[in-house]
Amino acid sequence: MPKIKTRRAAAKRFKSTATGKIKRMKPYKSHILESKTAKRKRNLRKAALVSQSMTGVVRKMCPFI
Repeated sequence: MPKIKTRRAAAKRFKSTATGKIKRMKPYKSHILESKTAKRKRNLRKAALVSQSMTGVVRKMCPFI
């Protein structure tokens, strides 16, 4: 059996919580921020959880997180 490898691009984007859920940062917060409201930018700062349907895909890409 070959070694299981982690996709490094995915490993940089996801973290695991203590309960085993996967955390991600919200998109649309890097540029073109002038037109976005302060409330919207503030909410984009918060982390979000990966949906149940996508959790399996992320686990395959990052088996060790």
